[in-house]
Amino acid sequence: MKKLGRNDPCWCNSGKKYKKCHADFDEKIEHFKNMGHEVPPHEIIKTPEQIEGIRASGKINIAVLDYVAENIHAGMSTEEIDRLVYEKTTELGAIPAPLNYEGFPKSVCTSINDQVCHGIPSPDVIIQEGDIINVDVSTIYNGYFSDSSRMFCIGEVSPEARRLVEVTKECIEKGLEQVKPWGFLGDMGQAVHEHALKNGYSVVEEVGGHGVGLEFHETPFVSYVSHHGEEMLMVPGMVFTIEPMVNKGDHEVVIDDENDWIIYTADGSLSAQWEITVAVTEDGYEVLAY
Repeated sequence: MKKLGRNDPCWCNSGKKYKKCHADFDEKIEHFKNMGHEVPPHEIIKTPEQIEGIRASGKINIAVLDYVAENIHAGMSTEEIDRLVYEKTTELGAIPAPLNYEGFPKSVCTSINDQVCHGIPSPDVIIQEGDIINVDVSTIYNGYFSDSSRMFCIGEVSPEARRLVEVTKECIEKGLEQVKPWGFLGDMGQAVHEHALKNGYSVVEEVGGHGVGLEFHETPFVSYVSHHGEEMLMVPGMVFTIEPMVNKGDHEVVIDDENDWIIYTADGSLSAQWEITVAVTEDGYEVLAY
């Protein structure tokens, strides 16, 4: 971290002197760094104004997923879901973040059954009674990014599928309990992983969460097979996603070699994912999108 004089303007652009703003904060971070812990760089620590911008983006993200929830049904194509997301997002004055991101061709990811993530909407993919589907919405509003996803059970699904969906949501809740300032991302990751394992499931290792807010994907990578006291230190102003991908079978995954996007379970078992955007606060957390 750049060393500032105590009377210099603070790095956060608050206009305050460093000694009145983030000096004590930085000293605490430096203490953890000297103990050998990974600590967040200044550029991923959001100001209150930036968090307000992400919060506003998150409200649109939530509204879009609510709209999907009202309209999703058996017999519709995933292309229709993509249309719903595009129309509602733009109606609310925002931009779908996935559209053309690194070549992704659609406005939303729709991942069905054994698709772990990054499912590409298509007029040829028809949602069937008994399917479980993840709809992953990401929004840009006034330059701020938010990201969340939900699972939908289509009609009557098998008890095994419903339980996987429910336990995966519980994994998010277990992880959230561990989000607090001056804890570690590994505290959250271990809680997620342990709950999945306790219920007989596995957690995908190669794909995880990420920082978000000023960019679609920021530092840090957020693992859900991590350990207590490890990974990056959580501090007030950090914003990241919690989005474990939980498999009914083995944790191994494969990428579709035709489109290089869709990730499947290697053994063909069901997979589920929920995602939220969360900010670390002075006394805990705030969920910005769900």
